[in-house]
Amino acid sequence: MAPTASAPTFARPDAEAPWRPPPELVETSRLSGLIGAAGVADLEALQARAVADPAWFWGASVADLALEWQRPYAAALDLARGPEFARWWPGGAFNHAIASTEPWARRDPDGEAVAWEGEDGELRRLTHAELDREVRRAASMLAANGIGTGSRVGILLPMLVETVLAVLALGRLGAVFTPIFSGYAAPAIATRLRAFEATHLITADGFRRRGSIVPLKATADAAVSEAPTVGRVIVVRRLNAAVSPEAGEPIPWDELRDRWWDAGLPETGSAEADGPAVPVTDPESPYMVIYTSGTTGLPKGTVHVHGGFPIKAADDLAHTFDLRAGDGLFWFTDLGWMMGPWAISGALLLGARLVLYEGAPDFPDPSRLWAVAERLRATHLGVSPTLVRALLVHGAEPVRSHDLSALRVLGSTGEPWNAEAWTWYFETAGRGRLPIVNYSGGTEISGGILGCNVLRPIRPSSFNGPCPGMAADVVDADGRTLVGAVGELALRAPWPGMTRGFWPGAPDDDERYLETYWRRLPKTWVHGDWAVRDRDGFWYLQGRSDDTLKVAGKRVGPAEVEAAAVAHPAVIEAAAIGVPDALKGESIVVLCVVRRDAEIVPADLETEVSALVVRELGKPSRPAAVVQVADLPRTRSGKIMRRVARAAWLGRDAGDVSALENPAAVESIAAVARVRG
Repeated sequence: MAPTASAPTFARPDAEAPWRPPPELVETSRLSGLIGAAGVADLEALQARAVADPAWFWGASVADLALEWQRPYAAALDLARGPEFARWWPGGAFNHAIASTEPWARRDPDGEAVAWEGEDGELRRLTHAELDREVRRAASMLAANGIGTGSRVGILLPMLVETVLAVLALGRLGAVFTPIFSGYAAPAIATRLRAFEATHLITADGFRRRGSIVPLKATADAAVSEAPTVGRVIVVRRLNAAVSPEAGEPIPWDELRDRWWDAGLPETGSAEADGPAVPVTDPESPYMVIYTSGTTGLPKGTVHVHGGFPIKAADDLAHTFDLRAGDGLFWFTDLGWMMGPWAISGALLLGARLVLYEGAPDFPDPSRLWAVAERLRATHLGVSPTLVRALLVHGAEPVRSHDLSALRVLGSTGEPWNAEAWTWYFETAGRGRLPIVNYSGGTEISGGILGCNVLRPIRPSSFNGPCPGMAADVVDADGRTLVGAVGELALRAPWPGMTRGFWPGAPDDDERYLETYWRRLPKTWVHGDWAVRDRDGFWYLQGRSDDTLKVAGKRVGPAEVEAAAVAHPAVIEAAAIGVPDALKGESIVVLCVVRRDAEIVPADLETEVSALVVRELGKPSRPAAVVQVADLPRTRSGKIMRRVARAAWLGRDAGDVSALENPAAVESIAAVARVRG
């Protein structure tokens, strides 16, 4: 019988934790409210019962969230097909879009629901009542364009107000959408549209990025030409011009296929403005398919349902991030990264303000991110460690020049931290008083496996426990629980947000889903991350297991090597990759990006970084090479793609690289490798 995950324990007081929860926060937090309503003694008791009885926990959670159901559910969980194919809320009816708008339009009609800033400084705001009205109008327009229950729609938009309206209007109609990264090239967009068999695409004429115009409609047209199922393209008028302001050429237009978003909206107050009747929605009805990149083959389409992803997002934001009605959530993201749909659903289900920004975080200067947070009164700010590392080189002044007193929680996800970046974020953005809620899970999870709740101390770069309700464990190859040693991050019980498999759900897709997550250990989800849980109850990620280095038979987490490398004052970022070695099986190459003002010769960099790695990890982990590169391949969400860096270094096919923000980094690494021989 597989062991069960144990509840975390914590040392109190904790001298190693620079943040400790003030008593008033402990008393008033949403997590404390859940503990009290559930009738358990403390967080450890809540988590222990959640691991033993997930149906009990999630029933208690949705009651605490006060979500609005179209029909009450008869039971929380159905395990007739086993945990791999768990079904939630049987007998109930739940539509995420209705629950995100209608209750708050009644409870707080004049409260702000969405606040948006464009890179050009344009501002737009919607109250809860206005959001509900605009979603209804958008649903009517989309229905007139042939979208209804089960329709498949691609959304290729930056973070605009219309992006939120599209997501919610499609939910009202019972359609299924796939979010597509607004920075993709046409071939990557076409691949997803074809795989999804999309019949409609919602895009924009263009948008602004770093002071330039991104001609999104032209890119969309090129993609649609390779996606024959798309018969209608609906275009948001972001540039509000008949021609591209940069190119001076007409916006490309197909009179038979293309329609302007605003031209089809019904007049406010008309009969059509109320929108079509909303179908009674089974909580297991798909509403979104997010494609994730893989090392080989086509991207995987992870299926998410009305009663899954949105509920998990709301639970995490309430009970991990302590987001409350009226708070302002600003997560720097794109819709094509899961944090975009996550922020939309989670914030609006809780009655919080959704803060959106269209452009680059450091344009026209390094203070832009902080200026947006100040202007739009963000209380919760979420970024990636990679973005923090890029901003900290500009010093504290761009941050300190803005009034960030409204902030009360900092968030992070995407990559493991290094100590310097974590400390800078904590002391500069957080003034040494705000918790950094480190958060890690994934697209298939609908949010977090591990997080930092506000009831326990937080140590640098750590997670202070599983997200409430998540039966997280660290296991060895035989499924035994590990404490104080690196193992695979696993989940011992199902949760509502787990993907329902891979689109379109044919038998081969189900088998691929099972093989990806469930075949390693019986009835256990193995996530693909290396993790360690120390004896004080703090958790740390050590990188993806498919990125793991194995040097002379010893597993080495790339994050450990990278943390040692960036401890060097000249190194701003690093990626540790494994390369074939005739003697050791695999040896380590460390690719380093150095500070612009660093004055160090390559030989000294190699000697000094190697010494740091040896000091931290021992002589067997000494790198075979330490080299300076111009950049590291990353997604727009900030994740460094080690597998791509490794393929570039070795001159191999990198697989799916469509998610890269900076594809030029691949060739720059390959060029350095050729010089090194």
